[in-house]
Amino acid sequence: MKDVLLWSQGEPPPPGPRKVGIHTSTAGGVAGAAERAYRLGANTFQIFSSSPRQWQPYKLSQAQCDEMRRLRAKYSLGPLAIHTSYLVNLASATAEFRRKSVKAFRGELERALGLGADFLIMHPGSFRGRSREEGLQLVADSIAEAAEGLELEKSALRVLIENTAGAEFSLGGSFEQVAQLLQYLKPVCPAGACIDTCHTYVSGYDIVSESGWQQTMQKLDATIGLKNVFVWHCNDAKDPLGSRRDRHEHIGKGTIGLEAFRRLLNDPRTAHAAFIAETPIEEPQDDLRNVEMLKSLVEASRPSRRKKALAANQRE
Repeated sequence: MKDVLLWSQGEPPPPGPRKVGIHTSTAGGVAGAAERAYRLGANTFQIFSSSPRQWQPYKLSQAQCDEMRRLRAKYSLGPLAIHTSYLVNLASATAEFRRKSVKAFRGELERALGLGADFLIMHPGSFRGRSREEGLQLVADSIAEAAEGLELEKSALRVLIENTAGAEFSLGGSFEQVAQLLQYLKPVCPAGACIDTCHTYVSGYDIVSESGWQQTMQKLDATIGLKNVFVWHCNDAKDPLGSRRDRHEHIGKGTIGLEAFRRLLNDPRTAHAAFIAETPIEEPQDDLRNVEMLKSLVEASRPSRRKKALAANQRE
């Protein structure tokens, strides 16, 4: 039984000090995802608010939205991230496809607002048929069109641009491209970035070696800004550095390995972010194992010299 809701009841694992979670199923209703996240010992989670491979949107009732909010409060579940449909391409050179994408993205925004989501995560899309610069600008224009009248700046929702694996014609394959799109979105809506570890590695950024990790984080901070990365998609990779192949692997079982995730989870510059796995579920409890693996990599905070001195003085 792969669904955590079908496992025998028991006390769920306690959440850790960092916001760690996983993409969870909405089978049986969106609120069930909150129950699944809690059972997995997560304190943040990600969902699809509708089928990611169908244009026909899912209709959310007010009761469903209220139940999601109730369960999140009950279980102290932190940031809720919603991943947009895979079909959406706001940079499409085909007018009809772009029109459908804008309409679908409008629905994503409305459902995210209804559910009280913190983040709406999107892939920038494909610029095939136009220049990359034109594609990035069109994505921003399309988001502005989709968001018209929603007053996103008054909500808690933030649109996050996810970096991609760097496939031909894809937007977001470099930190610079994500940063450029975020600049275009400044007058449009609250925005930020979601950085996927698998995408980062296979697009050519070395996050495995110590020197590569430091250089990558410096590059990320100089372009996007680490403070603007609100979600990290924590995925190991099946393929090597620079392969541009987007295939996720279980944490510690791929070409990235555990040390990169240990560095990421313990870096004080990422403490504000949520860490969400999108790892495969091939066997029962794979989701639990990946969440627990990420949580196990968070090191206990060490008291500062000042705190040590204060403690010593109190003992005297």
